[in-house]
Amino acid sequence: MKTAHYRTIEGRSAGYYGLLGLLTVIVLAGLAAAHYMEVEGHHVTGMNNQIVWGTPHVFAVFLIVAASGALNVASVASVFGRAMYKPLARLSGLLAMTLLVGGLAILVLDLGRPDRLIVAMTYYNFKSIFAWNIFLYIGFLAVVVMYLWMMFERRMNQYSTTMGYVAFIWRLVLTTGTGSIFGFLVARQAYDAAIMAPMFIVMSFSFGTAVFLLVLMAAYRWTACTLGDAIVHRLKNLQGIFVAGTLYFVLAYHLTNLYAAEHHGIERFLLIDGGVYPTIFWTIQIVLGGLVPLALFYLPMFRRSRIWIGVGAALVIIGGLGQVYVIIIGGQAYPLMMFPGTEVSSNFFDGAVGTYTPSLPEIVLGVGGSAFAVLLTILALRVLPFLPRSLSDADLTTDGGPSAVADEIRSAQT
Repeated sequence: MKTAHYRTIEGRSAGYYGLLGLLTVIVLAGLAAAHYMEVEGHHVTGMNNQIVWGTPHVFAVFLIVAASGALNVASVASVFGRAMYKPLARLSGLLAMTLLVGGLAILVLDLGRPDRLIVAMTYYNFKSIFAWNIFLYIGFLAVVVMYLWMMFERRMNQYSTTMGYVAFIWRLVLTTGTGSIFGFLVARQAYDAAIMAPMFIVMSFSFGTAVFLLVLMAAYRWTACTLGDAIVHRLKNLQGIFVAGTLYFVLAYHLTNLYAAEHHGIERFLLIDGGVYPTIFWTIQIVLGGLVPLALFYLPMFRRSRIWIGVGAALVIIGGLGQVYVIIIGGQAYPLMMFPGTEVSSNFFDGAVGTYTPSLPEIVLGVGGSAFAVLLTILALRVLPFLPRSLSDADLTTDGGPSAVADEIRSAQT
């Protein structure tokens, strides 16, 4: 592997300033939407007493999960010793931080009372998984900052591998904590499952790699720098494995629930007669977010085209949002089983399916938080050298030796 030389993007073109301005407008719109919901009250949203986590939580959870997965490229280089990915480790760490910050920004602004965050930061209930996650999120940011410092500072490079192990373990714990938020909620039929934690880990691999692949391809296309086929095809194949792994865990989750008679109701609701939720599950999550990307990544007529690879990664992100929507919103819409095995009737919607329609302020807040993550990324790329000057095939080798690039390309094409 040749020594990688890094650069900042110039950021002087009209396109750069145009993108900067567009993202700023979207972020300001998200802030305005949050202010509107705080002043008017949450009755202007689609949320209610049955569904208390809405569309902003869908975006927030997706970004937080993707943040863990975005660090996957750096982990592959440091933990698994794949030298080909080492030049990409800086960008991997940057995306992990910006995606997490974007997701947390949405959560804070969706609280209704953002100032109550001070209470959560000063009084801890260690019986609550939410309190654990505060430490996990803040700790993840600190670990990634240290990891990036080890990579940027030449005299600290010798410690980057050790820090990579710490970051790898921490991100697994972080995603386990995010999945456990749902796995520990025994009151919800859709959530009470130990498989939630490992499923969220695999989801993070898929979502984060898709975001990383799109950002990498866009950055090198817009800066007119060289991005070789070897690294693109390797990431594409890795993405396909993660997509297949996510589909496997989704299958295992639903088959496990179908095995238990107590979960037949929620499974029928999510998969067959739950209205919009089965539609999102089968159409967006499974077909558009799973089967179609796999076809684009592996079928001979698509797998060599970067355009189709980018389309596949974008579909993975869309499918991921659909998957998180079904988990969060669909899981809340199904009636609470207050007393299993009995019929409960009252004036408080007992046994009734919760209704929810995303409102415009919720959508704008979620999109605004996502734009905030992208805005932080392009500003950081302008200030610090995160991108290698060249990722051409001639500048990269895989772990097999100098001739491995050609073997990698031939393998990806066949």
